[in-house]
Amino acid sequence: MRFVTYTCQNQTCWGAVTGTDGQLAVVDLGALAPDLKTAIAQGTLPKSLPADHPAGIPLDQVTLLPPIPNPEKIGCIGVNYANRNAEYKDGSDAPKYPSLFMRTPDSLTGHDAPLIRPPESHQLDYEGEIVVIIGKGGRRIPRERAHEHIAGLTIMNEGTLRDWVRHAKFNVTQGKNFMHSGSLGPWMVSADEFSPADYQDMRVITRVNGEERQNDTTASMMFPIDYIIHYLSTFMALKPGDVIATGTPNGAGARFDPPRYLKPGDVVEVEVQGVGLLRNGVADEVLEG
Repeated sequence: MRFVTYTCQNQTCWGAVTGTDGQLAVVDLGALAPDLKTAIAQGTLPKSLPADHPAGIPLDQVTLLPPIPNPEKIGCIGVNYANRNAEYKDGSDAPKYPSLFMRTPDSLTGHDAPLIRPPESHQLDYEGEIVVIIGKGGRRIPRERAHEHIAGLTIMNEGTLRDWVRHAKFNVTQGKNFMHSGSLGPWMVSADEFSPADYQDMRVITRVNGEERQNDTTASMMFPIDYIIHYLSTFMALKPGDVIATGTPNGAGARFDPPRYLKPGDVVEVEVQGVGLLRNGVADEVLEG
């Protein structure tokens, strides 16, 4: 099933998406839990809706938020596709362990909301990624049990201000956390829609204004999804609703010569096999005063 968090009539709600493309609706599930993260933690996500469920609200009449607006942790894996490491052209060997950085919730916005280019930089870049949402928490999770800890999958455009990731010697945090520079959504597809084998070869495609820029599958990952969950849970307690972005393929705008950064009016689409399509425009930040 597909689960969303959304606003309607100035209220934040969560629910399940029903129907087919062009006729999608959202059925409110607020009676089951106050929000999607709580439903995941309580194990109360429904496997299906009853045949007599309400018709729901047309999806185009609500505003979608990130599926988990309030995760405790947003962990992002860097340089995880093998050809992405080669793309750096620095002669480095393949890494022995994953690179990790963290994002804040307000650095992300929802489906169909604009990515915001700040006045401090015009080097806003796109990064299409497959995202894991943790279901069952744990420490030192064995790889062979990792799929049991996944609540579902969603999509991230891991928007990055390229010059700001180089402001310091040892981190990229600044360039990864500008307000609403990235996005998450449109929904979470529950883990029961996937088999463990599916995670090993899922395709992610990124398009800018209809032009394909990124296209690869998880088979190219140096650190597969099960390993990422195992590795992160070694040193942190993964909890229900935690968000893990698994890395982006090659083809980001910074890697073109000259670079092709995002500008106001651009439209970025990230499509993930079996999950859906996350779409965002681009706008400049409106400064007060």
